[in-house]
Amino acid sequence: MFTGIIEDLGLVTALEQERENLHITLKSKLTPEFKIDQSVAHNGVCLTVVAINEDEYTVTAIKETLLKTNLSKLKIGDAVNLERAMKLVDRLDGHIVQGHVDLVGTCTSIKEQQGSWLISFEYGSDSKYTTIEKGSITINGVSLTVVDSGINSFRVAIIPYTYENTTFQYLKIDELVNLEFDVLGKYIQKLYESRV
Repeated sequence: MFTGIIEDLGLVTALEQERENLHITLKSKLTPEFKIDQSVAHNGVCLTVVAINEDEYTVTAIKETLLKTNLSKLKIGDAVNLERAMKLVDRLDGHIVQGHVDLVGTCTSIKEQQGSWLISFEYGSDSKYTTIEKGSITINGVSLTVVDSGINSFRVAIIPYTYENTTFQYLKIDELVNLEFDVLGKYIQKLYESRV
């Protein structure tokens, strides 16, 4: 379980395809604190550390993960939002993030707002997921608040600290992002559907 508060930007140093799996090696200042079999969120995707070599570590994304996230688009040199699993004694600064990406969305607009950024996203019109005004959304592992909620679209406002310390500083229009919708909202949606 995660909070959506990013701890570091990892740098992709190697990508190795093995059958339908992708081994991703990253360099991070957090690596000395990792251990084999530990869960770490990568752009919001919970992956297990399988190898550590000095300041680099490796995780493996299987076919299912590659099909439902933007990890298959990674290139050597890309930055990745990293967060270690939450300790039960910590403050919950973001919101409850499982690290289980629901689907990918597309960035449709980036507007600088004199000190902040208003960024718009769209996701599949056939999606059962929804956002609500002032509700929580996780984008590439970052816990954010929805500013404007539309049908299969929403906007978020990014403060300078978040912009400078996450991959939002590199985001481009038409880029795919990992979306994890609020877990409470997903349970409510499921209960509603079962009563209809």
